[in-house]
Amino acid sequence: MSADTSPLPAPPAGDDPAERVAWLRTVVEHHRRRYYEQDDPEIGDEEYDALFGELERLEQEHPELDAADSPTKRVGGAPLDKLTKVRHEQPMLSLANAHRPEELEAWVDRMRNHLSREGIEDPAFRFVTEPKVDGLAMSLRYEDGVLVRAATRGDGEVGEDVTHNVRTIPSVPLHVPDAPAVLEVRGEIYMALKDFERLNERRAQAGESTFMNPRNSAAGTIRQLDPKLAKTRPLSFWAYGVGVVAASRADAPDAGDGAASAAAGTSSSVGEVLGVEGHHAVLLWLRERGFPVNEDVRVHDDPAAVVARCAEWQERRDRLDFEIDGVVVKVDDHELQRRLGSVGRDPRWAIAWKFPPRTAVTTLLDVVWSVGKFGDLHPYAVLDPVVVSGVTVSQATLHNEEDLARKDVRPGDRVIVLRAGDVIPQVVSPAPHEVDREDRADPPRPPARCPACDTPTEKPEDSVFTRCPNRGGCPGQQYQLLKHYVSRGAMDIEGLGEKQVLQLLQQGLVRTAADLYALTAEQLVELEGYGEISATRVVDAIARSKEQPFARVLFAIGLEEVGQVTGRNLAARFRTIDALRAATPEQLAETPGVGGKMAEIIAERLADPAVGELVDRLRAAGVQLEQEGPAPGEGALDGLTVVLTGTLPTLTREQATERLTAAGARVTTSVSRKTSALVAGESAGSKLEKAERLGVPVLDEEGLGRLLVEGPGILAPDADDDDGGEDTEPDDGGPAADGS
Repeated sequence: MSADTSPLPAPPAGDDPAERVAWLRTVVEHHRRRYYEQDDPEIGDEEYDALFGELERLEQEHPELDAADSPTKRVGGAPLDKLTKVRHEQPMLSLANAHRPEELEAWVDRMRNHLSREGIEDPAFRFVTEPKVDGLAMSLRYEDGVLVRAATRGDGEVGEDVTHNVRTIPSVPLHVPDAPAVLEVRGEIYMALKDFERLNERRAQAGESTFMNPRNSAAGTIRQLDPKLAKTRPLSFWAYGVGVVAASRADAPDAGDGAASAAAGTSSSVGEVLGVEGHHAVLLWLRERGFPVNEDVRVHDDPAAVVARCAEWQERRDRLDFEIDGVVVKVDDHELQRRLGSVGRDPRWAIAWKFPPRTAVTTLLDVVWSVGKFGDLHPYAVLDPVVVSGVTVSQATLHNEEDLARKDVRPGDRVIVLRAGDVIPQVVSPAPHEVDREDRADPPRPPARCPACDTPTEKPEDSVFTRCPNRGGCPGQQYQLLKHYVSRGAMDIEGLGEKQVLQLLQQGLVRTAADLYALTAEQLVELEGYGEISATRVVDAIARSKEQPFARVLFAIGLEEVGQVTGRNLAARFRTIDALRAATPEQLAETPGVGGKMAEIIAERLADPAVGELVDRLRAAGVQLEQEGPAPGEGALDGLTVVLTGTLPTLTREQATERLTAAGARVTTSVSRKTSALVAGESAGSKLEKAERLGVPVLDEEGLGRLLVEGPGILAPDADDDDGGEDTEPDDGGPAADGS
């Protein structure tokens, strides 16, 4: 979607409420699009909230100025008594499925045969591929550009009116510029994975039950009667097509007309009314008018390219921030769509390439509990081994005790197991009808004593976890803290993994991370699995970890609430471990990304004598506890905002981030017009495409090196072209290629 660069109107000079309301609606809608659709906000949250609040107040004081497309309609009105039924003017059809290349080729052959009977020989097919988002299909009806109704798919013929909830979704336009008299936009309501995780975290902290998966969360939210509840849940929308369109009301069936003619929404009329030709052109038309359309939609000229694209989506599936269960393939040409028509409830001109299932059913043998690095007790399932997505699974996570209680899985149950890529397998729920068995075991409960050290456990009021309070003395916590310290994202000590850490603990050679620096090769040679060469390599790797920057050390030592980003921010702000330990919660809360509650937890952990002892011993061992490089505002790259994407030849994402932040740059995750540069590696994907579209300079790893050495001058338009910013063809890696 192109950014909105049109100048905003000046505020009205007089006191006329109607003029002020009209101006506020224009300004608020402009900033909404900049924030939600273009990822390029121009004002801060407080300023936006002030404008929105003034508009809301004026509309309440002057009800005669009310309008259906006002941005304030996203707040939500009064709860409904029930959802009303809506008959779709044009049926929302289902899709036939394909799982293998030969099935897709058979689909193409069937279309050719059908068109041959229609007198069309050897049609030149163009295909459009789109991700099949696992959400809730939705029909949005606009009249004269204003959203008047949103309805679920239902059974394809009759759905439910959920306009009150859909209005609260920021990415759904309430007004469409240059729209025909009647416009029905179809798409998918979904919940992004990161938003789903945050929602569940908030609910768990509030003592509420958590949701099972993003799709159920989205579907349940949309069917709520109270729109104010829906507004609290982070839903998003992808547009994937157009149904009924008409240049005038007289040309279209009335909303809810049970005798509606499908002819009003035929493919050919869509092209004629919108002034475009082909399905892909329709998607571009929607994007230009403010609808979110997936940036990775592609057009292909032959079935082999379609198969290759579907394989790419399947490989990327587990790195996306939204759930997909396949790829939708459509014939692009509107006239061919019309001539192909439908068979039963499926259009002949579209098919869904479905991915292999990622679930299986097996028996839950037992629920056992492990200790986390902060004493949290985590339940996990011991399973009768089962193959899921080609991998044999015998254990699966159950997240936390409240999630375990919500799922109500018990030893002896047949359970559904989900495995998504490299994510730890999880138990989703009991298999159907298991909950009706009279001989089910009792629900599992957290243990009264720590399974690692036998200390009596406790359940803090504000926690979703039962905990072992034996900080510093619990071997389970010691193991988790040490495993975290040596991990790749922390101190990155090569040769020390889970097995080796456990071995060192069991042999009494280490108790905390500081003990690692006293290890000798002679000690390691005495252990099983070590020879002289491997022992020397491990000792050398431990010594090299002393060179890791202060930000990594902060993350590695295991402070609650301090992840990699927070560690970098704290290191940049306080510069030394002594300054950090002396900081008050109020001072900590001034750090970007650190809230009041988080600051209190960090301060409490820093004041723990065990942490103090660890820090002092690490200092004595020579570990970096001071921030190197310039202070904030002093670096050569101060003021630059850089985004990393794809896989670089020699640098990890963490290493590149550290070098940029050490030079004063700010590293973010999304590309906007305010991005100073994009550093793109292999499989860069949609971020590269967006950067090129917005004119953001693109660097490869060599260009990154030049930026760090020569400074921002290489980003100037007249700089040499050998910095990796040449216009190269992306490999369609998409957002999944860099984990976004």
